[in-house]
Amino acid sequence: MERKRVNSSRIRAVGYDPKTRVMEVEFSDGQVMAYAGVSPEIHRQFMAAPSPTSFFEDKIAEDFTGRRV
Repeated sequence: MERKRVNSSRIRAVGYDPKTRVMEVEFSDGQVMAYAGVSPEIHRQFMAAPSPTSFFEDKIAEDFTGRRV
């Protein structure tokens, strides 16, 4: 899955597959987590968020279970 860089101190890049609804988040420390069941709208909001880290903490980390990739 191709990841796009984001402007964040904690998150390096984000990838999304709309067919499987899986989103990968690559953190600044190199760790990659995959989150299943993410809607295209949540992904769009995440990519457009003024603070990707805050959006991640409020909307992704709390609502979706991640697995290490």
